[in-house]
Formats: sequence, C-alpha cells, structure tokens
Amino acid sequence: MQDYLSKIIDYIQERRWLGHLLFWVILLLTQSLGVESLYDEQDIFIHKALMLPIKMLAAYTLIYFQVPVFLYKKRYVAFLVSFIVSSYVFTVLARITVVHGVEELIRPRPFAQESILEIATDIKALYARYYLGTYFPAIIMYILKLIKEKFYESRAIEQLEKQKVSSELNFFKAQIHPHFLFNTLNNLYVLTLQKSDKASDTVLKLSEILDYMLYQCNDNLVYVEKEMQLIENYINLEQLRYGDRLSLSFTHHIDNPNSKIAPLILISLVENAFKHGASGAIQNPIIDIDLKVEEGQMKFRIFNTKARFEQKDHTNYKEGIGLHNTKSQLQLLYPNTHVIEINDASESFEVKLNVDLNS
Repeated sequence: MQDYLSKIIDYIQERRWLGHLLFWVILLLTQSLGVESLYDEQDIFIHKALMLPIKMLAAYTLIYFQVPVFLYKKRYVAFLVSFIVSSYVFTVLARITVVHGVEELIRPRPFAQESILEIATDIKALYARYYLGTYFPAIIMYILKLIKEKFYESRAIEQLEKQKVSSELNFFKAQIHPHFLFNTLNNLYVLTLQKSDKASDTVLKLSEILDYMLYQCNDNLVYVEKEMQLIENYINLEQLRYGDRLSLSFTHHIDNPNSKIAPLILISLVENAFKHGASGAIQNPIIDIDLKVEEGQMKFRIFNTKARFEQKDHTNYKEGIGLHNTKSQLQLLYPNTHVIEINDASESFEVKLNVDLNS
C-alpha cells in the first residue's frame, strides 16, 4: 500500500500542474457541496467558482512568494508588512467579487449594493467576513506542501542510508585481505616445482574461494552452508602453509540447510585467527573453530593462541579488517540482534558471536 501511494505521489510530483489542479477542483467541489445556503446548489457553485481566483492568488502569493522570499530568509518585518497589505487587497477583491459579481448573477433584484469605496473602507467587515475564507485554502495548501516536503526528505534520507549501508558493506567485502592469496600462490609454486599431487587441489580450492567472494556473495543473504564451505576451503589452503605444526579443529552443525546469513561476516574472524594465531613466534599454535545453527540462532566461536609479544604488522592488516570489519558489518546488518564477546588474554584470543538469523 505504501509503495502504491509513493508511486501516485511521484506521478503527481512529476506533473505538478496536475497536483495543483486536483487540489483546487477538490476544494471547489467540497466547498460547494458542504455549504448550507438559501441559494440552490448551482448558485452556490457559481459563488465558489467566482471566488476561486481570489483564493488562488492569495495562496500562491503567500506560499511561493512571501514565505520563501521573506519568512524563510528571516525578513520578518518585510513579511509582516507584505502579508498585511496582501491580505487587505485580497479581502477587498473578495468582497468586490461577491457584491459586484456573484450577487449580480444570483441575487433577486432589487437590492442595494455597496460602492467599491465603501467596501475598501469597511476594514472590520472585510476581516471578519472574508479573511478566513480567503486564506483557508492557502493554509491547507501550505500544510500539504510541508507534508510533501517532509515525505520526500524522509525518503531521501532513507535512500541515502541504504546507499551508505550498501557502500560500507561493499567496502568491507573489498577489504578481505589478499595475504592468504599470495601465500597460497607461493605454496602452489613450491608444489608445482615438487610436482606434488596437492597442486591441483590447491588450484581448485583457490578457484572456489575466489568464485564465491567475487560472484556468489553479492546477495544480501547467502546460505550458512556456503559460508561454512568458504571457511573449510580457506582452512585447507592455510594448512598447506602451516602443515602439522598447527593444531586445528573446525566443528560445525547446521540444523536447517536453508538458514541464511549476510555474506563474509565470519571469514574475517577466521583470517584474523590465522594471521595472529599461527605465527612462527608461537611454539605450539592452536586454532579452534566451532559453528552451530539451531532454530535460527547462530553461535560461532573461534579460539587461537597468540604470541606473548605482538609482532609488528607491516601490512596494516590489523587496522584494515578483522575484528573491526566484522563489528561494523554486524552493526549495519544485525544492529539489535547480535551479541559479540571478546576474550583477549596474554597468550590467547577468543571471539564468541551469537546472531539471530530470523531477524
């Protein structure tokens, strides 16, 4: 319903003349049908139709001249003087239209008529009987104009927020650090020199990772199993580099294969664990990963050992992605439906992440 209403508003906005025409036609009809008078309906319609140009002049003068030129620019004295003068002029014109126009057409003769001078000098009668009727349409039009501007302002802000979120997410996706790619290519080079059978598997897994990152995870949500396969392929490639020196465990359980999650949230944490948890400065490096999805609730835990003294990072990796990247994505995608817990000890690092995938 809201989308349908937005389309109607956009259609009218593109044809502003149509919006103004509808406003005055609806106003004329509602005022003609809703007035009790001694005159018949045809005479009432003639009365309101002849008065309509005065009301239009008053409305457009106020809304499109006096308000933007004086009021919005804080020229309050000029606005007040201008409004007093214009309101006087339009109420005089309204009274003249009634006395020398409407009554000439619909009032039975004979009747006495006020002269233009008498009309112009009877200030009290002008403002008591004609001021509100003349400016009532202007008030309604101005309110509708404010509502319309607020509507487009809110929609513009909403679109900007969506574009911002989309840009930030694309930025985070683009930050998946390429160090594992270079390491894998180096390992692949060594394997090809050794004519190892692992070379073909390495190429296949690397191809799957790149295909997923570049092409398959462009949707807002992907299957959790796809993310799990990405982690497995990543782990397998890193194991080629570290071999048996690294004690690695990856357990997973997904009760519903249709469970979905925003893509590339977990891989940054996994990559970060290898970056800092499999360092040569650690004698017995350990990485332990556990992924569970039950009834739409994802629980992810990753533990890694780390060196007591942090090594200098010449790649600026730590500042670029990893934990900060994941936190930012979670805040954008699951602002109120995730909990992340970080345990940073002297020789270990652990992240626990719970996400409500039903949100």
